[in-house]
Amino acid sequence: MQKKYYEHYFKGKRVTIMGLGLLGRSLQVAQFVAQCGAIVTVTDLKDKKTLEKSISKLKKHKIKYVLGKHDLKDFENVDMVIKAPGVPMDSPYITHARKNGVDVVMDASLFSRIASFVRVVGVTGTRGKSITTSAIYHTLKSNEKSLKCSVYSGGNLRGQATLPLLKKVKEGDIVVLELDSWQLQGFGDEKISPNVSVFTSFMQDHMNYYGGSMKRYFADKANIFKYQTKNDFLVIRPKMKEWINKNDAKGKLIVANKNKISGYKLSVFGDYNLKNMACVYEVAKIFDLSDIKIKKSLETFPGLEGRMQLIGSFKGIDVYNDNNSTTPQATVAGIEALVKYKNKKGKIVLIAGGNDKNIDISDLQKNIKKNIKHVFLIPGTGTERLVSSLGNASNVDVCRSLKQAMDKSTKLAKRGDVILFSPGFSSFSQYNNEYERNDEFIKLVNKLK
Repeated sequence: MQKKYYEHYFKGKRVTIMGLGLLGRSLQVAQFVAQCGAIVTVTDLKDKKTLEKSISKLKKHKIKYVLGKHDLKDFENVDMVIKAPGVPMDSPYITHARKNGVDVVMDASLFSRIASFVRVVGVTGTRGKSITTSAIYHTLKSNEKSLKCSVYSGGNLRGQATLPLLKKVKEGDIVVLELDSWQLQGFGDEKISPNVSVFTSFMQDHMNYYGGSMKRYFADKANIFKYQTKNDFLVIRPKMKEWINKNDAKGKLIVANKNKISGYKLSVFGDYNLKNMACVYEVAKIFDLSDIKIKKSLETFPGLEGRMQLIGSFKGIDVYNDNNSTTPQATVAGIEALVKYKNKKGKIVLIAGGNDKNIDISDLQKNIKKNIKHVFLIPGTGTERLVSSLGNASNVDVCRSLKQAMDKSTKLAKRGDVILFSPGFSSFSQYNNEYERNDEFIKLVNKLK
């Protein structure tokens, strides 16, 4: 295989990158294709001032920018449009590109098209995909010598594009990808699925994007197994059986069983995390790792930032960061885990709230009334709906900012209590993305130490 074999996909090609954003993934894609000799246009609805940090990192490259708008002419007479996740399903610009015979692609799925010689492990699920991806990567990476290959991670990871991995991967390597429903649109367009797929859970999310249709949401998610062959594998948690039509799942179906990891001393807790780690076990077995090696790897897995992570203690009060809980159901799971595994019923001071995603909040409402000592809510449309549903509950306060919510929580909490930051809604009421919200919370906690 020749060095830089991938360059022929981009050298001299006219490439429009739709969505530069602030997370760094599209930035890395733009850098990569420009380095490969592509003629690059970057277009984003955000203005130049908002994108200043991202643009400054691309100053070495000759790139045309169309900012604050999209222009149809940038979606015709080009060889390729690389769209960012979350582009509307009915985008007139993507429709225009396809009508003009333009190849519309996405980061992770384009990587899989070009690097067909690697083994891809893809992980999706409404809840659990990030920590499961991280644990699979940790387990396989820890055993590279036994696997006799290199292991990499990509997909829906903070600031980590997948396409640049083309510079590193060799035949037979393993790449573990976290894949959300938007990225799986790209796999559907390519008509490919990962060699090993994990589908952790399916419940309401992104209903504002999918127009309230669970069917449309599942159709994107299902691309993770839809194009598998009989030589591939699909690992699911038990409750996913009702969603998986055996006629659609052509790969070998494996239902993970948490009893197989009973006795493991894990740093993560909660029934849902045990089920996630059971999925990790099954993936490791697919790659022929021994039970001893799997146990050692899972017991050294430290957990994941923003997923029920204990990030500090002060005055006998533990603080958990569950920032990446962006659905009411995810927040409920975190609360129930603290109640069951840490005996914290009535001792949880919850910080939650944010923008609405048109998801059912009834279980969260019940849990706040039943298990929460007090909840401090940050602003957003989801907060407004939750407050309305809670009526005149005495254990609810709405704050103007995360800082104020944290200040009030630290004053109210007593020794033996926990402060749980688990928003249950999206971050877009006050932040550009959930990572900004995460970073602010960590800074606030660090000031307590």
